[in-house]
Parts: sequence; C-alpha cells; structure tokens
Amino acid sequence: MRGLAFLLLVSVASARIFERCEWARTLKRYGMDGYQGISLADWVCLSQWESNYNTQATNRNSDGSTDYGIFQINSRYWCDDGTTAINACHIRCTELLTDNVGTAITCAKRVVRDPNGIGAWVAWRNHCQGRDLSSYVAGCGV
Repeated sequence: MRGLAFLLLVSVASARIFERCEWARTLKRYGMDGYQGISLADWVCLSQWESNYNTQATNRNSDGSTDYGIFQINSRYWCDDGTTAINACHIRCTELLTDNVGTAITCAKRVVRDPNGIGAWVAWRNHCQGRDLSSYVAGCGV
C-alpha cells in the first residue's frame, strides 16, 4: 500500500499546471497565435476549459476512448493508447501527458487542420466560440 501511495505522490509531483499567462506565452512561442486563423485567446480558452492548463489531465469517455493532456486530445483519432488504429498524430497517447508540451502542441495543430478545425473540441464550442475572449490573454504581454 505504501508503494501505491508513493507512486501516486510521484505522479502528482510531476504534473505541470500552467498559469494562464505562462501558457499564453508558451503557445505564442510555438506559433499558435493565428495558426489556421485561430487566435491565441481561443487556444488559451480551449485549454482552460479542457484541462485547466494541466499537462497530465485525462478523461475517460463513454465511447471507451480517452482524452489526454492539456488539450484533451482524443485517443480514438489522434493518438495510440493501445486500442485505437487511426493515430493521426503518429504518437503514443502518453506522450501528451509530459511536461514537454511540444508534442501536444504539434498534435493540436494537426487536429485543427482537419475540417472541424478548432470546433473538434466540445469545450471550445461550449465555452469559447463566439465570445469575447480578450480576458484570456489580458495582462500577459502577448
């Protein structure tokens, strides 16, 4: 039992939860501001509602797929969790859970190149689409 508790503590200790402005600056450095016509504020809003800026967030869906990482990228289409075949990002889903967000950002760029664009994310459609998102980047110097 102590071993399980230790593993849980190690797992929690390695989780990276970005602050809003830190995440906005990171996204800007990776070229996300204006990528496929999507504003930086849209990306920050999406990330806040999908994972609360947590790189190790996961969510099991009713269809058996899982959403992974800061963008909550779905295993059914975008990554390999050992049960899916499409893997359009050509990565293991666990790669979306690291503190090195480059892989997650590259995969998110792949997702928005599909016809659904940023609308592929339900949280963006429900919480960000058609709204004034200026507060998501306000005071961040981006």
